[in-house]
Amino acid sequence: MSFFSPKLGIDLGTTNILVFVPGKGVVINEPSIVAVSKTGDKKGHNKILAIGAETKQMIGRTPDGVVVYRPMKDGVIADYRVTEAMLRYFMKKALRYNPFKPTVLISVPASVTSTEKRAVIEAALKAGAKNAYVVKEPILAAIGAGIPIHEPMGRMVADIGGGTIDVAVISLGGIVASTSVKCAGNRLDRAIADHIKKHHNLSIGDKTAEDVKIKIGAAVSVNEELTMAVKGRDFVSGLPRTVDLATNDIAQAMGRELREMTQAIRKVLQETPPELAADIIDNGIILTGGTSQLRQMPELVYRRTGVVAKLAQDPYFCVVRGTGIALKHLSTYQKSILAKK
Repeated sequence: MSFFSPKLGIDLGTTNILVFVPGKGVVINEPSIVAVSKTGDKKGHNKILAIGAETKQMIGRTPDGVVVYRPMKDGVIADYRVTEAMLRYFMKKALRYNPFKPTVLISVPASVTSTEKRAVIEAALKAGAKNAYVVKEPILAAIGAGIPIHEPMGRMVADIGGGTIDVAVISLGGIVASTSVKCAGNRLDRAIADHIKKHHNLSIGDKTAEDVKIKIGAAVSVNEELTMAVKGRDFVSGLPRTVDLATNDIAQAMGRELREMTQAIRKVLQETPPELAADIIDNGIILTGGTSQLRQMPELVYRRTGVVAKLAQDPYFCVVRGTGIALKHLSTYQKSILAKK
């Protein structure tokens, strides 16, 4: 590895992209969305109009010829060409004017296939990386949460993002049991929108559904409810209307999805060897990722598994912090790195 090669850690999420530069910390935290025009160029490719933060305002407000979408689906690349353009944009933005090609370390879901893994590495190399490494998300989340993963001790991490929940039991620097379920933050938003449509005859967009989840949502019913006025379009009259929603209504709306998420944690616990299961009872389950910040999430996990769950410090930044630490000590984490190019 050349002395001059800059390093970048990238948390390539379904909903957000975070980029970490050693020595500077997290330099980019933007939505992983792009706006493309439907009219193709000479090669028939759609023209990319905007990437990341500048696209966020456009969601649900675009004219006919423009589409806003996510090139990452459930933590893996759904649109290769657009993901490559997005990676190039963020890498350039993070490095500013550094002429040298960076060494990049990227997070991938726990259940990544070798084809998906290769797609991520190739997209990074084509976007201008000198070397590209990929590491499974739960390992990075554990490193970023400050868990000593190399000890002969069972640690359990549940990384709940926008597209997937990645659950893993880690011991001696490797994954002993893991699962990745495509049910996380985005599915909760959809469930809220569907519930409001069904029970209040009101149509709302994804962005509003996410706001409702963040402002008043909870994983279990609470005694002291929060309320919020939500604006949308009435299904019957087609005119704008406002309804008042409360926390327990939203908790009930997300019930099925939350059950699926806790089922993933239970599944991994059931596959864990007895010695490590005993460690997990002592250490608890560490929750990381943006969606783990939903109110009462640790309480829900405890009720469904009987194991105490704790929220990591700054859970949203755990994976990207983990990429930074792994980059700094590449030789130490060699065993955890899946592939390089």
